[in-house]
Amino acid sequence: MACKATEAATWCYNECGVIAPAKSGSEERLDKTRVVITGMGIVCPTGNNVADAWSNTAAGVNGIGFISRYDRALTQNQLAGEVKQFDPNSLFGRKEARRMDRVAQFALEASRQAIDTSGLTINADNMYDVGCIIGSGVGGINSFVEAQQSIDTRGHRGIKPLAIPKILSDSCSGTVSMVYNLRGPNHCIVTACASGNNSIGEAMHIIRRGDAKAMVAGASEAAIVPLCVAGFNNMTALSRNDDPATASRPFDLNRDGFVPGEGAGVLVLEALDHALARGAKIYAELMGYGHTSDAYHITAPMETGEGAAKAVEFALRDAGLAPEDIDYINAHGTSTPLNDAAETNALKRALGEIAYNIPVSSTKSMTGHLLGGGAAIEAIFCIMAIREGFVPPTIHLEEPDPVCDLNYVPKVGIRHQIRNAMSNAFGFGGHNAVVIFGEYQDNGNL
Repeated sequence: MACKATEAATWCYNECGVIAPAKSGSEERLDKTRVVITGMGIVCPTGNNVADAWSNTAAGVNGIGFISRYDRALTQNQLAGEVKQFDPNSLFGRKEARRMDRVAQFALEASRQAIDTSGLTINADNMYDVGCIIGSGVGGINSFVEAQQSIDTRGHRGIKPLAIPKILSDSCSGTVSMVYNLRGPNHCIVTACASGNNSIGEAMHIIRRGDAKAMVAGASEAAIVPLCVAGFNNMTALSRNDDPATASRPFDLNRDGFVPGEGAGVLVLEALDHALARGAKIYAELMGYGHTSDAYHITAPMETGEGAAKAVEFALRDAGLAPEDIDYINAHGTSTPLNDAAETNALKRALGEIAYNIPVSSTKSMTGHLLGGGAAIEAIFCIMAIREGFVPPTIHLEEPDPVCDLNYVPKVGIRHQIRNAMSNAFGFGGHNAVVIFGEYQDNGNL
């Protein structure tokens, strides 16, 4: 029998189990479980907690410097956005720290912060109601490199028993779930530089469909190793600039590639009724999520921005918002010639003339490009931008590229009322993922 809602030209979520596109972005969202953010944690080049990372990023502090993780003579590139003053032995104990790759260490510390700030207690009564999705584009590459060096010098005897678990990308979500006894859905999403947004968005879907009441979601990356840096360099993706003050300059006419970074960002997502029932502090609401594939090229984005534009449109549709409802956009903004131009085209294609009125910035100008971990920390920056009413800057933007003609907030951040903030992430392989966060409003609708 046909659904009555279908006959009325809108589809019914509760009765039919499907959701149809809203007719326009300005229409009210269809009946969906509201999902809110109750905890945040971050480890990144501008700070090892949310307060420090945000204050430094908002102030335009440059977290990029000369590589210290290895002998810089091994690679042509000299710069990276490294995590600083991170001591895993003091955080986890020497024995436990050795059982984790650096990527899992970042993920665990960011998750600890997020769970602590959320006030969520996981016990025998709710452990199957809380899940975990922490993505990573590269995974335990440090352990991979160490294992290969060991087998080259000592043969099979040089390989430690935990070598494989430390290498796997799912070691992040696996480690966090074991430490906190999270027995709900547990995934690792690997979509290159879109991993963070995909993880957050898919965690939202898990909560919406009732498979969990809360999710620990985000992404981590620790890929500042010669293999990765040289590989990105040889595909001409990295900046050849050796000046930390000008190397990462998104949307600038003289940009010549991205600067690699490392770190993790993790959020605690909850169904609104669950958060309210336990009296949780709500930082923001996750309004919408859109994702597409370019199906075009393994590394290059579509010049027209078509695929990315569709992801923006789908996120707006999911959120029930129109372009004029977006008050800030944290751009993917990698500082590569291809991405910045394509992203500009995508925003204009999806948002129309409204795109020129929205402040846009790339915090990668300060953190570098954290690859799989980038979108997760940028999601947190969006939430903080909403809460503080402040748009972080795109530092180092001295001479705007004429083809990048939007308001990219150069050099210094600005005060700005932000109701809804959008975060873009576009990864190698054509992965496009966009999330929209909104100021939490208690309108009585769960």
